[in-house]
Amino acid sequence: MKPVADLKPGVARTSRPDRQPTKAVPELAISPEKLCFIIVKAHEFDAKDIVTDPDDSSNAADDAMVSVLEDHPDDPVVAELTGFINALSEDEQVDLVALSWLGRGDGTIDDWGDLRAEATRAHNKRTAAYLLGMPTLGDYLEEGLSQFGRSCEEFEMGRL
Repeated sequence: MKPVADLKPGVARTSRPDRQPTKAVPELAISPEKLCFIIVKAHEFDAKDIVTDPDDSSNAADDAMVSVLEDHPDDPVVAELTGFINALSEDEQVDLVALSWLGRGDGTIDDWGDLRAEATRAHNKRTAAYLLGMPTLGDYLEEGLSQFGRSCEEFEMGRL
């Protein structure tokens, strides 16, 4: 059994009831609460469609509220997500990008160090725009999180 002192910094150790050593799961710099908030908002954003009637001057109730599902330039979901992502620390933004790549299938949990290193090299001031350009960002982040053995179910139950 590997002593705790031999573990790399930033790596959490998982354990099983039979006390056999298990593979270490990397720690995330971004909290599950922040990540789940982004996932929920990304799903809202993913549900948007192209604008079908750009000059609609009728009451929203007259067109069955269809416009709320359209992707308008002044979309409050985009503004909220962009502001939230931009307010994250650089480490949190790097984790977010690496998680999206992990969930997209660009690697496995075993490749986390490489994915994170590449996300660190690619980091710039356009992280939010880059992530919102991914068509299924919410799904990618959920899948990436699941590879860490986590989900947003416990977060969504009482907080959203």
